Amino acid sequence: MIRNLLAATALLFAGSAASLAEDWSGQITPYVWAAGFGGDITPYSGAHSLSFSKGFSEVLEDLDGAFFLSGYARRDRLVLMGDLSWSSSSKSGLVPPGLPAEGKLTQRSLTLLAGWRAVQNEAFTLDLLGGARAWNIRSSISLAGGMMQAAPGKDFVDPILAARANIALAPQWSAVLYADFGGFGVGSQSTSQIMATANYAVNENLWLSFGYRQLNVDYRSGGTEADVQMGGPLFGLTWRF
Repeated sequence: MIRNLLAATALLFAGSAASLAEDWSGQITPYVWAAGFGGDITPYSGAHSLSFSKGFSEVLEDLDGAFFLSGYARRDRLVLMGDLSWSSSSKSGLVPPGLPAEGKLTQRSLTLLAGWRAVQNEAFTLDLLGGARAWNIRSSISLAGGMMQAAPGKDFVDPILAARANIALAPQWSAVLYADFGGFGVGSQSTSQIMATANYAVNENLWLSFGYRQLNVDYRSGGTEADVQMGGPLFGLTWRF
């Protein structure tokens, strides 16, 4: 009897797990972001502020590597989202009064959100979400062949609020509009992001996306200040399951 009860319980659990898995839908999107950079940075207290503005072609010359990945999952009206970005750049040259210098900047950010589908119909959906964006920024500076070195870095977490709309345009076309805002002085003074994409369904599981993304952050703490804007076109490949 116990063996039969255990077998029945196992079958019931397996059936419930299968039903739960069927209730969830999700998607994974690796993407290329051709972002330019601009802003003002003071790496540490007493250092000179650096102002810069670079288009993507200039950024690409100094880029060592980059990786961008986003994910989305939904069960009924519960929505989960995530985005991971990593990039590393290095540059060498001369700084006044003619000293050789080498520098490297690595940034990582991870955004995690959970929310509720507030509007849902065949032509339009709207998700309202909240969560956090964690930043990891590391830099290294070497002057005069290593005679002078510095490696400032910062880790901080920003609470954020977000909205995501999906608009049906045609049988195989749709548009996604996304915006978030946060910081509120908890991690950075402020952070914001906007993204708009047009999406084409190659088949039921594969989508192509192209559009524009801009990500801003204004951080000030302990003598370090960074007011940075990153923006440019993106291209993504989405697998839905």
